[in-house]
Amino acid sequence: MRKRAAALCGAAVVMAGTFTAVPAEASAPGTANTTQSTKLAWKSCATENYPTLQCASLKVPLDHRRPHGEKITLALSRVPHTARTYQGPLLVNPGGPGGSGLTLAGFVASSLPAKVAAQYDVIGFDPRGVGASKPALDCKPGHFGPVRPNSLPTTPAIEKANLDRARSFAAACGKKYGHLLPYINTTSAVRDMDAIRQALGAKKINYFGYSYGTYLGAVYAKFFPERVRRLVLDSVVDPTDVWYEANLNQDVAFNDRHRAFLAWVAKYDATYRLGTDPEKIEAKWYAMRAALAKKPADGTVGASELEDTFIPGGYYNGYWPSLAEAFAAYVNDKDPEPLVEAYENFGAVDASGDNGYSVYTSVQCRDADWPRDWRQWRKDNWAVYEKAPFMTWNNAWYNAPCAFWPADSLRPVNVANGKLPPVLLFQATGDAATPYEGGVTVHRLLARSSLVVEEGGGNHGITLSGNTCLDRHLAAYLTDGTVPRGHGQADAVCEALPDPKPAAAASASASASASARGASASPNGSALHGLLGFRH
Repeated sequence: MRKRAAALCGAAVVMAGTFTAVPAEASAPGTANTTQSTKLAWKSCATENYPTLQCASLKVPLDHRRPHGEKITLALSRVPHTARTYQGPLLVNPGGPGGSGLTLAGFVASSLPAKVAAQYDVIGFDPRGVGASKPALDCKPGHFGPVRPNSLPTTPAIEKANLDRARSFAAACGKKYGHLLPYINTTSAVRDMDAIRQALGAKKINYFGYSYGTYLGAVYAKFFPERVRRLVLDSVVDPTDVWYEANLNQDVAFNDRHRAFLAWVAKYDATYRLGTDPEKIEAKWYAMRAALAKKPADGTVGASELEDTFIPGGYYNGYWPSLAEAFAAYVNDKDPEPLVEAYENFGAVDASGDNGYSVYTSVQCRDADWPRDWRQWRKDNWAVYEKAPFMTWNNAWYNAPCAFWPADSLRPVNVANGKLPPVLLFQATGDAATPYEGGVTVHRLLARSSLVVEEGGGNHGITLSGNTCLDRHLAAYLTDGTVPRGHGQADAVCEALPDPKPAAAASASASASASARGASASPNGSALHGLLGFRH
């Protein structure tokens, strides 16, 4: 999962090989007046950060095979283009499944170079079941309320307690949303995207997706290749192992990423006083976990909640300073309060999180086959746990409702595609949530795609996050279709940003926002990862 992309590309350079450019006007979708005014009623939903943000809603069929049947409502957002050169709508998605994309439109529009953003209507949307779309799913409010059973099923009683939770969640979803669940899936969502395209009056769309949003975009491109103008996929899901195998592969990658965090803590022993040997620091972390399993901190943070708190550090290293401070305070000073605060910022699940998890399970459990025999889960997860203990069982219980899901599964989509214009992929070599091989696989499956690799990077979601090398490739592509063309698995390689320094935690502590805590040198990095969330 940590292949050296520089060797694959031939040289660790900012830009490599030749370039393919597509003139903007060659495939630009009509004029600025061919918009959606007759179908979508846009109204200001401005925020302090995004003063030009607009919102609208669109009714779509629950079942696209029955266009005149029951309707549901999608919530949309837009930052309108302002330039005379108009390149059409740019749909954006933050992943999940279950992530809200409304605010992401404002973030993307404000984070791209102004001249580039001005040429697009940046369109956010809450996929079916999510957020402001109606109906919004919430199968079992408070499902993640503390303190949950220990995730490590070392006794039959602990295993049964976790299994009962998974069964009860699946049953609650079936009871509340039984008629909806067959239609909460990726293929229905991409048909919604095409309905958005039609409502926008566009012959083609541009698309920019992170994480699960890369699978969503690839499936859209498979269904509607002639309607894709530009396609950007950042932190790429491997479409060949959705979703059961993908989660097992994640477990190994997150264990590696957690160990990278512990090595970082060792590097700053002068600050955290936890030692200079990463293996001994790892032993202290698991000793903390064992202690919390017996006596949860503040009656709130048990072993499972501790894992919930530290898993976000596998997505974004900007959180490391805050997590390390909480770890050190608990171990060195017997002070649990920073750990409880870190749990509230990173691990606790609110109503929005309940909604996101309900959609996450609904999509993943429906999209593909999952083992229905729990003995298979037990065997596979114990095998992975032996080499990757950090997240394995926590992740198993997170996905366990799929073993009991009250809707039949579909087959994953083969996204192989030779009918697309140039496509741009971004992938970090150490990404845990969507391991590196996913980017390589999709690069192979999508003819004419180009892969830009962040060498040595471990964050999930890497463009518009402070790496100017990556962002130059993104801006060039959105400007005129330019993509790098190299030789080997990677067409271009960018050096990763340095890991944060402990001092970052001090400046971050002034903010109550979880997305801003522990920020690294890039404010955009924290803002983006606050929007992407966790558990992609």
